[in-house]
Parts: sequence; C-alpha cells; structure tokens
Amino acid sequence: MSAPVLDIADLERRLLAGERAALARAITLVESRRADHQAAARELLQRLMPRTGGAQRVGITGVPGAGKSTTIESLGCALTADGHRVAVLAVDPSSGRHGGSILGDKTRMERLSTDPNAFIRPSPSGGALGGVTRKTREAMLLCEAAGFDVVIVETVGVGQSETVVADMVDIFVALLIPGGGDELQGIKKGLIELADLLVINKADADPAKAERSARDYRNALHILTPAHPDWTPPVLTASGLTGAGLDTLWGQVQRHREVMTANGARAARRADQDARWMWAMVNDRLAEAFRAAPAVAALVSETEGAVRAGDLPASAAADRLLKAFGL
Repeated sequence: MSAPVLDIADLERRLLAGERAALARAITLVESRRADHQAAARELLQRLMPRTGGAQRVGITGVPGAGKSTTIESLGCALTADGHRVAVLAVDPSSGRHGGSILGDKTRMERLSTDPNAFIRPSPSGGALGGVTRKTREAMLLCEAAGFDVVIVETVGVGQSETVVADMVDIFVALLIPGGGDELQGIKKGLIELADLLVINKADADPAKAERSARDYRNALHILTPAHPDWTPPVLTASGLTGAGLDTLWGQVQRHREVMTANGARAARRADQDARWMWAMVNDRLAEAFRAAPAVAALVSETEGAVRAGDLPASAAADRLLKAFGL
C-alpha cells in the first residue's frame, strides 16, 4: 500500500496557525532521510521563509551537571509569563543502539513542557559535530514561522566542538560550575572564545564561591581578544534552580541584541551563517550522492577493509573511491 501524499499547503496553513502538532510534524519531516520527505521539507521551508528570522536565537551549552535543562526551564517559564513564546530545541546524545534520544529533555522540563506558550523538541544528535542535529537549523526556522519569538538551542555539552551551535544563533551562552582557579585549567579556551555570555550557575549553593569563579573568568577574558570590539562577554552568577540572576541573564541577551543590531553585526552574523549553512548542505548532499553511487558502494567494503588491515594507504583508497565516482 502506497504512503499517503503529503499536503504541504495544508501543513503550512496549520503550522502558521500555531498548531503544535503541525510544527512537530514539520520538524519530523525535515529530520527524515527519505528522499521524498527531504524534497517536501525543502518545499515547505521555501514557502515559510518570509515568516522566519524574527526570533531571538539563543545557544546554551555547558558540561554535564552544569544545570542546563533546569536553567532553560526556569528561564523559559519566566519568559512565557512575560508574554514570549519559547521554543527549545534540546539536542540529546544519540543512543549507540537505536540512534534515539537518551537524555529525555522533555521529561526533565516538566513545567515548561506543559506551558501552552512553549514548545520543546528533544532530538538525537545523530553523531553530528557538536551534538547538533543535521536539521536543527531547519527546525529553528519552522519554530519561527510558527510564531515563537525566542528559540533556545541546548547543546549536548559532552566534549564535542560547540562551533556548530555558535554558528546558528545570535548569542551563545556558556553555563559553568562554581569552582576555584584550578577550574580554569579544565575549561577549553575555545569555548570561552566562542561564548558571548558566561554564567556561573548553581550560585545558590555557595554564593561566595560562585563570585570567586566569576572574578577568575573575568580576569581570564581580559587576556583574550573579544570576537567583536563592541562586546566584551559579561560573566554573571545565577541559579537555574531558584531563578536568581536569570532576569539579569535575559537582560544581557537583550542588550547584546540591541548593541549588535545597532552596529550591523547581528545582520552580518546571520548572513555569514546562512552562507556557511548553504555550503554545509552542499557538502552533505554531495557526501550522500557519493556514498549512494553504485560504483562506489561496490568498492567500499573491500577498500575500507584494505585500509583497516594496513594494506592500502588512506590517500590511495580515497583516490580509488573518487575515481569510481568519476572524479
């Protein structure tokens, strides 16, 4: 029995009307690897593009245990109470067996998940760099088209490069744990360089210790060149559990938007992100076409086996596969 034909116009209408089920269906569509679903997703996104771009895009990262989900839930509930509509794209590590989400962010944000002005979408990372799904960008656009004016992307934060999420949001927030000066030795310099805002979370447990950590990070930032001359990343203390300091956090997010909009950096950042996204999609599609080519598929097992056995250099193996592809 053939699958039913998807009515893109109807899905578009329902999504623009704010139907949560339609948004969930649309995100499932863009996450699908089926060729017909991918074509339908591209058509849907093309139709929705004029309705996208209006949200404040916030990336939040941090090591496991930093309290990302607790903080996002408290912040999200405060924002919806203030009249915002908040979408959270929480990207989980993929299960090694079935590729599904294993952290279950939706169950860890019980209050926010039942808020009518919030939408939470846990998605498996699928092994993508930085723990960000291959389709998170499209999901973000769909949320914007559905009327969400704040989109939060929570990264896995288990050691992968966070460059991917920093390259799709307007502001990148790093949640850190209170600690002594020795803690600075364990934090990647690259993460601090990427962050537009640093937050020492769980400050309620030991406010003095949290403030010492904040002071250490402020001192560390003085030796780094800011990503933009008009913005030096603030270092705040907060508690996702009690909500203390989250109003200041959001105030800094808004200040960043105002500063970067006024100087044109926000628009330039989004334009650069879109251009890099285009080339990432080109590379994705080329890689898929390459692996799907019959001549390549016929050689993969033998060639990879020879490389693993040490009988064939990787460069020669790559040449062999590329030649089979016609390059």
